[in-house]
Parts: sequence; C-alpha cells; structure tokens
Amino acid sequence: MTDSENLQDGLKTAFFDRTFNSNLAYRPEFISNDNSQGKRVIASIEDELLNCDEFMISVAFITRGGITPLLQTLKELEGRHIPGKILTTDYLSFSDPEALKKLHSLHNIELRMYRTEDSSSQNSEGFHTKGYIFRDEELYRIIIGSSNMTASALKVNKEWNMKVVGYESGEVVHDVLKEFNELWTSPKTARYDDFIEEYQAKYDIISEQKRRALQENPVPISQYKLTPNSMQTAFISNLRKLAAEDKDKALLISATGTGKTYASAFAMREMNPKKFLFIVHRERIAKQAMSSYRRVFGKYSPQGKKYQYALLSGSTSSNLDKIKEADFIFATMQMMSKKDILYSFSPDAFSEICIDEAHHSGAESYRRIMSYFHPDFWLGMTASPDTTRFNVYKLFDYNIAYEIRLQQALEENLLCPFHYFGITDIAIDGRVIGDQDHEEGLRNFNRLVSDDRVNYIIRQADYYGHSGNRVKGIIFCSSKDEARMLSDKFNRRGLRTVALTGEDSENVRESALERLAMDVPKNELHDRSHPFDPSTDKGYLDYIFAIDILSEGVDVPEINQVIMLRPTQSAIVFIQQLGRGLRKSEGKEYVVVLDFIGNYQNNFLIPIALSGDNTYKKDNVRRYLMEGDRIIPGVSTIHFDEISRKQIFRSIDNANFSAVKLIKESYQELKNKIGRIPSLKDFDDYGSMDVCRIFDNPGLGSYYNFLKKYEPDYKVTLTPEEAKYVEFISKKLANGKRIQELALLNRLLRYHHGILQCVKPYLKTNYNIVMNSNEQENVIHVMTNEFSTGAARNTYKDCIFLVRSGNDYNISPDFEKMLHDRDFYLIVKELIDFGISRYRKNYSNRYHNTNFVLYQKYTYEDVCRLLDWDKNVNGQNIGGYFYDAKTKTFPVFINYVKDDSISDTTKYEDRFIDRKTLIAISKNNRTPQSPEVQNFLHAKERGIHVYLFVRKNKNDKNVSKEFYCLGEMSATGNYRPIQMANTQAKAVEIEWSLESPVREDIYQYLTS
Repeated sequence: MTDSENLQDGLKTAFFDRTFNSNLAYRPEFISNDNSQGKRVIASIEDELLNCDEFMISVAFITRGGITPLLQTLKELEGRHIPGKILTTDYLSFSDPEALKKLHSLHNIELRMYRTEDSSSQNSEGFHTKGYIFRDEELYRIIIGSSNMTASALKVNKEWNMKVVGYESGEVVHDVLKEFNELWTSPKTARYDDFIEEYQAKYDIISEQKRRALQENPVPISQYKLTPNSMQTAFISNLRKLAAEDKDKALLISATGTGKTYASAFAMREMNPKKFLFIVHRERIAKQAMSSYRRVFGKYSPQGKKYQYALLSGSTSSNLDKIKEADFIFATMQMMSKKDILYSFSPDAFSEICIDEAHHSGAESYRRIMSYFHPDFWLGMTASPDTTRFNVYKLFDYNIAYEIRLQQALEENLLCPFHYFGITDIAIDGRVIGDQDHEEGLRNFNRLVSDDRVNYIIRQADYYGHSGNRVKGIIFCSSKDEARMLSDKFNRRGLRTVALTGEDSENVRESALERLAMDVPKNELHDRSHPFDPSTDKGYLDYIFAIDILSEGVDVPEINQVIMLRPTQSAIVFIQQLGRGLRKSEGKEYVVVLDFIGNYQNNFLIPIALSGDNTYKKDNVRRYLMEGDRIIPGVSTIHFDEISRKQIFRSIDNANFSAVKLIKESYQELKNKIGRIPSLKDFDDYGSMDVCRIFDNPGLGSYYNFLKKYEPDYKVTLTPEEAKYVEFISKKLANGKRIQELALLNRLLRYHHGILQCVKPYLKTNYNIVMNSNEQENVIHVMTNEFSTGAARNTYKDCIFLVRSGNDYNISPDFEKMLHDRDFYLIVKELIDFGISRYRKNYSNRYHNTNFVLYQKYTYEDVCRLLDWDKNVNGQNIGGYFYDAKTKTFPVFINYVKDDSISDTTKYEDRFIDRKTLIAISKNNRTPQSPEVQNFLHAKERGIHVYLFVRKNKNDKNVSKEFYCLGEMSATGNYRPIQMANTQAKAVEIEWSLESPVREDIYQYLTS
C-alpha cells in the first residue's frame, strides 16, 4: 500500500469507521492532557519536533514556563539545523518578552509578531491561533486546538487538540499552510528586531501597573482567611486521633516546601496551647515561623486575650525576662540549649513544644532540651527522617501523624513546579567528569574547576534560565575548595556569588541568604562587564555555592534555579537539594533544576529519587528515565540529554538491586521507622522496598529466611520442611498475580475437606470469578506441584497442599500437621493476606475474562500458569511463542530491543507500526503453510486467543524476566514470507492488530 493510500485509509478510519484497522501514523488523533494515560500535549509536540525536517508554530501566548520544558529539544534541533518559524502576537500583551528573546537566540528559529493594535488607527483585532505544523519530507503533521505555549496548556489543563496528517496538496493542509503564510507575510507582522523594543516597553508598563495595583490594594490580614491545604488537613485529623489515644508525641514527615510550619500552626490552633515553644536551628527560620504563626493565630485568643510572640536567639537573648512572658516563643536550638537559659524556664513551662528539622534531635543539645522539658505534647517535623543514624522515629514513640513525599506533594499542587534537566557534564581531554574527579588529588580538582567547565556551566545556566526578574540560585558542589574556587571564577566573569561552608558563622549565612532573596528593580541589575568583589560589594547575589549545608533548614522561597555539580550518592540528599527550590513564592512560576551528570557509579539514584519508586525494579527505573515527563504529576517536567541518559542506563545495568546489602538497608530503615520487626504489609504501607525483592533473591527466597539470617531479634524457628512450604508460597503465589490459589489456601486454613466445593462459591461471592474446568485443573496442578517442571519441580517436591478425595480434594496430611505449629500458621496466614492485598491493589482489574491486567508485567511461568496450562514451559522452549492446544491460547513474547549477542536466526525484526499495529516474525524455517502460522492467521475462526507480551529485553542478572501484558491481538490478513537477515533461514512476517491500543507512555518507552 502506498503512502497516499495509507493516508486516505487513515482519514477514512477516523471520520467514518474507527474500528477499521489502519495505520495510526496517518490517522487523525485527539491530543489532550491525561496523566492517568500518560498523555501530555507537550509530549506529542516534542515527539513531532524531534522527527520533523521543519516546523511552523502560530500561538497567541508564549511564556517562559511554556518554552522552558522545550529548551533541551529546541537546542537539539538547533544543532541539527532544523529550521523553525514561530509566530505570536501582541494581543493582550500577554507573551513574555524574555521567552521571545530566548526563542530568538536560537539560530535555527525565526520569530515574528502579528500586531493586533494598529497605532495609526483605532482599529484592533484579536489573534488567538494555536497551531503547530511539522513537515517530515513531503508529509505534514498539524496539531490545532486550544493549547498555547504555556506550562498549564501543555501539561495539565483540559485542552482539546486534533492532529491531522496530509500532503500539501490535501485540502486541510493546504488551507492551514496558506493561512499561516498569509499571517507570516502580513503587513501587520513584524520581524523580531522591529517589534521587540516597543513590545518590551509596553509589557513592562502593564506589568508595573499590575504590581502597583496589588501594592495599593493590599488585602488586610483581618480579611485574609488562611485555611489548611490538603496535607495540613489530613495531618490535623491524624493528630486529633493520636491525642484522643493519649499519645504525647508525634512526628510529621513532609516534603520540603509543603507547608510544615503552617501545618504545625493549624494543629496548635486546634490544641489551643497555654504556652508554646517552637525550636529551630536557624534564626532566619525562627523569624519566618513566628510570622506564619501570627498569620494563623492572629492578635487575639478566642477569649479575647492579646497574644504575645517572642524570638529567642543570639540577637535577642539579652531581653530574656520579657521573652519568657510571651505566649509563643520561637527559639534557636543554640540559645535554648544553653544551660543558663534552659534552666531559667520551669520544666513544665510549655504545654506544647514543636521541634523543626527533628532528625537532628539526636544531637546532645537537642537531647538536653527534650530531657528537661515536660510538655503535654511534643511535635517533631522533618522532611528527611532517614538522613542520620539517629532513630528519630523512636524519639517520637513511632507515632507518625502524617507522611507526604515528593510525588504526592506534586499531585496535590503543594509545591512550586520544577523543570529538571539532566545535562552531561563537560568532557575534558576526551573524558567526561566522573567519580574519580571528586576524589582527592590536585589533577582531578583542576578538572572540576577548569575554565572550560566554568564557562560550560554558565552557558547552560543562562540558556535554561529561571522564572522571575533575575536569577536567585543555589549551586551544590562536592567540596569546600571546589565551591570557593568556582565562586571566585564566577565572580571574575561578572556574576555575583559567594561560597558558604560549615566554617561560616550564622550571621554570614543569614546575610548571604537575604542578599540572594533580595528584590532588585530590573533597571538596577548589573551587567557582567565588571568582576564582582564579594569583600566590598554587599548588594544582591545571583548564586550561593554550597556543599550540603544548605540541603536543609533553608527557607528561601525565592530560589528559582538549583544547580547540582556533585555525584548523586543518596536519593534522600538529592531530594533535599531539589527541595531548596520547591517552595512557592509570589512571582515565581517554576524553578529550573540543572543536574550536571557525569560518569558516576550511582547515577541510577536520580530516576529513583525523582519517581519516588522504591521497588528497585530496573525496568521501572529505566521507564521513568525515558518517560518520566509523561508520568510526573502537574506542570513539572523531566528531561535528560542523550549522553546523560546513556550514562544513567549504564549505571542501572551495573547496579545490583537484588543485593542483600540493599535489602538490609531498606529493612533497617523501615524497622527504625516503626520500632519493631516489620510485617510484609508494612513494606507496602510505608512505601519501602518491594518485599518481593526478598522473595526473588536466590539466596533468600522468603522473608522468613531473611529474618533468620539477618535479624537477631527474630526468634521463630521452622523445620526445613515448613521453611520450604513458606518459600514456595512466597516465590510462586504471594505476588498476588492470581487470586485463586490464595483463596484456596485461605480456605485450607479453616476447612480441611471438600476444598473445591468450599472455594468455588467463595471466589464467586468475593471476587466474581467462576472457575472453568481448565482453570480448576491448573490450580490443582499448582497446589500439588504437578505444574512445575525440571529443577523447580524437584526443589518443591514435598510442597503438596492437596490430596484427591473422590471428586474433590482435601488438605494434605503433611500440610495439615504443619498448620498445628502456631508460628508456621501465622507466617502462612501473613503471606496469604499479603498476596490478597497485592491482588486487590495491582491485579484485580482483570482484562476481559482472563487473569491478566493490561500493562502489568509477567514472567514466562506466570503466563503459563495464568493461561491454565497443565505444565509450565521453560522460556527457552517457548522461543518467542507457544501454542497450548488444550486451552487454545497462544501467547507471543517479544524482546523489543534485541541483544547483539543473539544469533541472526533469532534476531527477529518485530516492530510496532503504531500503538495498535504490530509486525511480528515467526520462528525461523517456517512458511505460511506451517501449522503454527496457520493458527496465527486463522485464530479467530479456530477459537484461538493470541496474547501479546513485550519487554525491552534487558538481561539483568538475578532478576526475573518480565513482560508487559498488552492484551489480545489478531492477524489482519497481511503477511509475507521473508528470509532472515544474514542467513538462509526463512520465516513469515505477520501484521497484527491489537484489541487495545498500547497506552502512550508504555508505547513510547518500548519503542524509543
């Protein structure tokens, strides 16, 4: 079929018959924002940009927040010399001149403005186009609808856009191009140099008028009704419950920027404290906390008493007697821990005490304070409970009032959106900066602070920019010397920076932070023509260079750029440093995060930190690395350049996520959090490592085995036979991928006879599942170890749960005897409950009448079992697909990215044509007349169900090979005999139509 015929076919499909199977590449497409489906307008636009020979855009509104996520893509297009035309307008003076300047700076883009207001007359007209045109050779793809180049339009708003495909000779394409060219060449359209000065002046006047209007009409605090956000409301509710249970301590774990201080103020307002103490470790934070409490509590108590607020710090301690009279005291830890000040208060002076950054409360100064005072209630707050060896959970009696992490905070719009760019660090002498450069040694140090690297960093920072009038950034380095030297070199280039280390006094730090946050009129900003001398010029700062001292306890909402120049050694520290820019601030639309990614061993921690996915599944990490921009909630975006992405992939490949060391670390963190040996359910409830990593570890096999080896407090001892039963349930059933065996086991704990008669109505009533004869027989085979083959069958030869009794089954004598052991019974019951929980959470939304869930992942053995086969078939014997005549099921397994080590005869060129169409190759030495090929081609009339399972094919060690379930498919009737590349082997290429188009983010991950 020719391209022209395909195109006509695509149009026919969309407008007349959507069930007709045509090529999606030519079909019109509805484009909108839908996070649950991995759909983003910006993703569609980026995909088209990256695959076009030329682009033309006409939009009414362009903002910095709209173009910033596209900057990495636009830079790549500039490097490839892909020409672009962008047309905007002066309509409503909405477009940001800084965004227009950025676009104009790209050499491949020509920017023009259609002027709606004619200064020579009274006539004006609107301009509200939203169109994106992409040419790929002779074919045009055009997206037209409601989306401007603004952050909300491209990521989160309800937007309706239609993509149409055609040639210039086609009517729609012809009309769109004609209209664009007429606007582009209109007398009302001005080139950049002809419009920017006038437009900038007009934009500045309007912006200043808006600013003055806000200043002249402030909302009185008495009229400002401050209300809790969603996190704060949930926290207050949980705190009430703890108080009702007579708990006197609680911990709030909340991502940086989500409003912990306000949350504590709202909670204290509920408690109505008689006298309250708030402890921090920075005077600046104490002042900000006092301001927040003033806003929440106001001037007067409900009884009409005027509240008194006081600050206790190094600058105010001389007025201690007056401070002690206040109802609310905001104290630095350094002052309150001084014995003469601490003991001047009575131990019961405060009814409630709140400790900020509570993970530091293991320090001697904090312990002194906490051992002296005896309030009615202690509240601890932290964003980083696991950053120290000290167990902060234990200090607060393991009472977690609320926990909100980064992903949830983004979903609930509690944080400032961020645009993260993973940028390859510079190559010096042909070698990219790496781990070794951050080690001791003058030669390596000189690479980190070389002029080439400094110039490279500044160029990237300038290009990706910031929100607001000027940059207010923090740059994290790996050493004090690096921070100081880089600061000096930035200053020589006219930037205004200082380096802060732990050796600097509190006053020096506070002064630097205030200078960083300082507002400066645009006309008073300095250019870079003269070096900056921090010893004499005490004006505003562009950047602060820091090590880890500013990773926490810094509340500068104005920060609009965060630059990371050090290896990522900890996901927790990464989030802390990212969090420096996530506080919302008036006039700050977003924060730009630039991560200079070198050849670092632990680069895999970056996508783990950004995703918050602690399951440590390599495929999940890879998918987030490639498609995180489609998955991350809200307006935030994530981009990696090609080289940094490869470096992270290499880091993921080399990492061992099944290592006992990693399992032990995750286990200990969870134990510290809850103060006891965790249950299986705890791992899920607290977002810890996927406990199935323990089951899959070849040296463990079960949680029981792990605890016996590594937990000294664990006193349970099973017999070797009992331990093997536990291992079988753990490895085969507890993942919850099918409920039938778990339900049967659950029944076995109570009923020992007539099991099928018992379990079948239970499944129907509770899970709406009716077992057919094939499924019933398969479940019996699993529970009698007849399903397994080879070594696995021998390993679990004694794991027999059932014995036949007439037309039904009873519990096996061995298993029944073991259940009399209370410890064994409880372990089995916990595994069953865990598996049922996993089923309900991940596998209950079954695809049609199967046991599969679309886009969940399954191993070869899972598929054989869930298709109700009599026996498991080894993956090598499956060889890409396998037909089971009894069940008439025909699963097809595709390794989408082929390993170079695979032989030419098995390196099949399976490929997606679009999200609904697949080309798959038969095994070698097959013809259209081969029985299996005939079964494929005539599956429908023969009652055969063909299911598709696809993976990226990363052969990770110690990890089960899992495939995404993409549902049922049917042959379209298009097929052809082929000869395998580089061999004489023959095969058949078959075109398939998927019943459900592959979800967009999964499709992009698999095919990119």
